Amino acid sequence: MNQILSKRLISPAFIGAAYMVLAGVLFALVNISVQGAGMHYGVPASSIAFWQYAIALVFGVAWLLRLGKKGFVTKQIGRHIFRVLLAVVGIQLWVLGLKTVPIWQAIALIMTSPFFVTVGAALLLREKVGMERWLATAIGFAGGMIILAPWSESFTSTALYPLGAAVFWAAASLMTKRLTRTESPDTVTAYLLVLLTPINALYAGYEGFVVPSGDALWLVVIAGALTALAQLVLTRAYAVADASYVQPFDHLKLPLNVLFGWLAFSFVPAGNLWVGAALIIGASMFVLQREGAQKAG
Repeated sequence: MNQILSKRLISPAFIGAAYMVLAGVLFALVNISVQGAGMHYGVPASSIAFWQYAIALVFGVAWLLRLGKKGFVTKQIGRHIFRVLLAVVGIQLWVLGLKTVPIWQAIALIMTSPFFVTVGAALLLREKVGMERWLATAIGFAGGMIILAPWSESFTSTALYPLGAAVFWAAASLMTKRLTRTESPDTVTAYLLVLLTPINALYAGYEGFVVPSGDALWLVVIAGALTALAQLVLTRAYAVADASYVQPFDHLKLPLNVLFGWLAFSFVPAGNLWVGAALIIGASMFVLQREGAQKAG
């Protein structure tokens, strides 16, 4: 019995799931740190984003050095820049969202990003999207609207920031998919790491560059370090197990962020969160299952 349990614990499936859950914990801690620096210490969102990803870049220098010049050989430099611009706008909107809305609402709305990818893949990449995926996409958007609740008296336009981040990150994902047709994953990642910091610096400089101090500085440093670590752990998850297997564990980010938001800031989610989240998660699980079945067939 112990041998069977031991084999299960060291299996690629278990390790991949563990990595994905750990990545969720780390990203939740990143979000709490960013929200603390912005919402409680008033650091501008553009400056938080710059320092967060500049610090993450420092932790990625060793990997870039190992990659060397070959990792930057490309004939698609314009598309790399465009992709990073989309990602930067998404980052800026995400940090603005964390600065202005409760974390439970922000993380639930960002989970609509895969549905925007589906729409973009059909309209821009001319991929064939069946009726079932369109239905799942509509259900996912309905879940997002239930959480956003634009018809309620408590609705404010700042709640649209996380939704905007979902749109731009979806667009960046589509550009990534386009680039990987001719570029290696290492090259795509390398350009992202190198270009994020200077483009974020332009945003920060335009809005008035701020160097955090005191507790805010520590929160930004923690966010940057954990961002690099979370990306590494996420990569390991996909490397040791099938994406279709580990992806469902990514949905744990919602309860993790709700828990950490409650512990750190006493944010208590509204009841409509769970209804909307159930629709989003159910729809995304359906799409994932259908794509897995199609690949297997």
